[in-house]
Amino acid sequence: MAKRVVVAYSGGLDTSAVIPWLKENYGCQVFAVVGDVGQGAEELKGVEKKAINSGAEDCVVVDLKREFTEDFCFPMLISGAIYESRYLLGTSIARPILARAQVDYALQIKADGLCHGCTGKGNDQVRFESVYAALAPNLEVIAPWRIWDLGGREDLLKYLADRKIPTTASARKIYSRDRNLWHISHEGAALEDPWNTVPDDIWMLTTHPWEAPNKSEDVSITFERGRPVKLNGKAMPGDELVIKLNTIAGKHGVGRVDIVENRLVGMKSRGCYETPGGTVLMEALRGLEQLVLDRETTYLRERLGLEFAREIYNGQWYTPKREAMWAAFDKISQAMTGEIVVRLYKGTATTVRRKSENSLFSEAFATFSRDAVYDQKDAGGFIRLYTLPARIAALKDAGVKKTKTTGSKVRSKVSSKKA
Repeated sequence: MAKRVVVAYSGGLDTSAVIPWLKENYGCQVFAVVGDVGQGAEELKGVEKKAINSGAEDCVVVDLKREFTEDFCFPMLISGAIYESRYLLGTSIARPILARAQVDYALQIKADGLCHGCTGKGNDQVRFESVYAALAPNLEVIAPWRIWDLGGREDLLKYLADRKIPTTASARKIYSRDRNLWHISHEGAALEDPWNTVPDDIWMLTTHPWEAPNKSEDVSITFERGRPVKLNGKAMPGDELVIKLNTIAGKHGVGRVDIVENRLVGMKSRGCYETPGGTVLMEALRGLEQLVLDRETTYLRERLGLEFAREIYNGQWYTPKREAMWAAFDKISQAMTGEIVVRLYKGTATTVRRKSENSLFSEAFATFSRDAVYDQKDAGGFIRLYTLPARIAALKDAGVKKTKTTGSKVRSKVSSKKA
């Protein structure tokens, strides 16, 4: 049984109860680690003291914002990964770096156990434990929600109150939220009935489109090898760029999603996601690749992007398959350098201008006028060869029909003679 356990700590009700529960049931020392992926100063305020008041030996906060953006979100952006055509994977993509930070700290202090506060019904338990398996397979994994007899929010509050452990949580929790600099998710309460429309008060990062400015706004994004490096001509690191773009796009109501998705564990769940900056970046990079990628490479990126989304959603970041897929995306991204202008207007983000030194578009070749590389007479032979399988099938089918018709007539004659 583990004697030195590191908890992935958020400061919320669940992990606040996890710490004393571990001490009581495992008789172990508990250490807390908080990964700062841009959840905001309000959520991180006093989190170290809160963990220690709950019984932790120590609590460390690790600043992961830049690495999260540039080494996790941007590769996902390059791949075009979108889960079930809607979800830009904001919660999913944060889990591998949070779990890795937890493992790194555990190895640093020579812990022999890892613990998370994920429920037994969700995807996050798989995501965290997949990282543990890949990076620290010898450490014991403890998942209290799959063990303890605390049934819900009221039980957790009573558990803390009985031990005089302070908490800011209340018995009534309207929504379950997860926030980082890429997005914020909302689940629970009214959203649990898919017939309910989304309450207006749920949104936090985005303005209602009907209340957004009546005038559109254009934003310029400069990419180098698929990675955004400038916003409106100003160079800035990835985390700052996304945070700034969140504010700009959120003002125009861009990036809202209401989806009923298929969880990895088998059930369906409804979530509302706000990804304003990420939505603009995804639109911009797809606009750029229209200029610089040839047809077959685009199709390959699209097919791999669908699979990459599943790998991220299912917590398979630290796997040979995901790494092999990234090698392909990294190669594809070499041409993705250029500037894109996206127009924001009442919930929409639309590419309106594109340019790149690697552009494959040529007005001279695309024109309907005469040009030096395309002879329209050649199209006839191309179409004949392109449609050859269809013509062969049609000719064969016609031959079979003719044979059947002829055979029918012969049989009819024979029948007449016998009669």
